[in-house]
Amino acid sequence: MKLTDCHTHTQYSMDSEADIVGMIERARELGLAAYAVTDHCECNCWYPKEHYENTELFDYFNYKDDFEASLTAVTELKEKYGDFELLCGTELGQPMEAPDIAEKVVGDKRLDFVIASLHQIRGERDFYYINYYHMTSEEINKLIEGYFTEIYEMCKWGKFDVLGHLTYCLRYMKIRNSITPSLKPFDEIIAESLRELIRKGKGIEINTSGIRQGFGATFPSLKYVKLFRELGGKIITVGSDAHKIRDVGANISDGVELAKAAGFTEICYFKQREPYFIKID
Repeated sequence: MKLTDCHTHTQYSMDSEADIVGMIERARELGLAAYAVTDHCECNCWYPKEHYENTELFDYFNYKDDFEASLTAVTELKEKYGDFELLCGTELGQPMEAPDIAEKVVGDKRLDFVIASLHQIRGERDFYYINYYHMTSEEINKLIEGYFTEIYEMCKWGKFDVLGHLTYCLRYMKIRNSITPSLKPFDEIIAESLRELIRKGKGIEINTSGIRQGFGATFPSLKYVKLFRELGGKIITVGSDAHKIRDVGANISDGVELAKAAGFTEICYFKQREPYFIKID
């Protein structure tokens, strides 16, 4: 089967310097059936810094400009690469912290695809920046509870295409501090979030970045991809979360195999906000 990469970042994301043309050329070189650019759009930092109070929780602002720059670039490059399935997407962060902005973003007709993600919970820094080493188990569980509570809120809103990297909250706990808390206490709210997605005809992604970054698994793991399928989920995308040219398509085949192990017979990509399915061999 032909593979797809539905989650990547370019020079228009604050944490990437990857040349967008180089990313597209790499996707073509790999023979991908579809390739989506999904640069960051953090709703809670949409405006310049001067617009906000308590700015110590954030390290970057004015995502409005990045969003427009990314969509403009991809829209223009679609004409250049007319023989290739180049998709204009965005990774919509923290939509429930600024629902008016989120509504504006998802209403942009240039978008093929919207991933909804949660990188930080209210009143806390991005999980990337938190030092977990000196935290108690109770404090860590409180962070995780906040994460899945806000994930559920986001899924009830549901005006996106797929939920991005469920279990993101675990990434840096394990990679940096070798902390691996159990998610069993949160299984019911996770299941209810998945049910909300299914009721709304939405999907989840298998994010393969954890395989190459030392986490040792995808986000989410097989357990939750399988649960999504058992509950009736039909829409699954696979994305590398590449921030560098060399990572385009990384471990996508592993993600497809995981989807297959979970009971899926198809993966999909989105074009003009509609799913297109590819049969798993």
